[in-house]
Amino acid sequence: MSEIKKHDAAALESGYATWHRCYEWGSILGTTAFTSLLVLRLAKCPPLSGWWVPLAALVGLLGADLTSGVVHWLFDTWGSVDTPIFGKVAIRTFRHHHTDQKAITRHDFVETNGHNFGLSCPVAASAWLSLDPPNASLLGVFLCMSAGFLVLFVSITSQVHKYAHDDVPPRLIGLLQRARLVLSPEHHAGHHAAPYNRNYCITVGWLNGPLRWIRFFETLEWLITAVTGAVPREDDIGKEAALRAAAEAEAEAARTEAEALVTRDG
Repeated sequence: MSEIKKHDAAALESGYATWHRCYEWGSILGTTAFTSLLVLRLAKCPPLSGWWVPLAALVGLLGADLTSGVVHWLFDTWGSVDTPIFGKVAIRTFRHHHTDQKAITRHDFVETNGHNFGLSCPVAASAWLSLDPPNASLLGVFLCMSAGFLVLFVSITSQVHKYAHDDVPPRLIGLLQRARLVLSPEHHAGHHAAPYNRNYCITVGWLNGPLRWIRFFETLEWLITAVTGAVPREDDIGKEAALRAAAEAEAEAARTEAEALVTRDG
């Protein structure tokens, strides 16, 4: 692997401004308020059935895992700290994390989770506004329950991610990690290893395998590069290393395809 570009961790950390802290507090308060209002409306819906809650929870969990993967991939792969709007709000934190992986373990609850609450807030508000208890259908209630669980799991994803980097996580979290019910350190370690283009899903990580099997992110990167000429992860690890990583990923994909053909024909 070519030499990896190193950002200045101290400079990135100093970019955590007062306005960002206010945005995170507002996101936490807003999402909590809208989610509470959604739960109250759900409780008033006649078609609400406890039998649907586990399925809605599973849908919300898988949706959160997918959302974490897509957002993680976007901010890891494209743009820079100077990108309008998203650069200072989100990309800075991703660059900082790759420069100093342990920094997240020193963040408090607000700095760790505020941005995820911000992503969740529009979903919670939309579900609350769309639900009309007197006229609610079973499908409508199920979708809003799923949205509620999606908000919950997206909101805590960075906390789960933080525990995956913690040397000594709480005992209960350690049990959940070993049971693969939340993101485990061993699984997440693959994301921080060359070629730095895998295991983006960080809620539970269950979708990393299927998304890699269908080459979901690789296909998106190929399309974006073909249209724009942009190099994936150039700002994160440097252009030379990024090109080398892309070539290695393509070579691995070719080997996998060849092995699959041999297995099928054999």
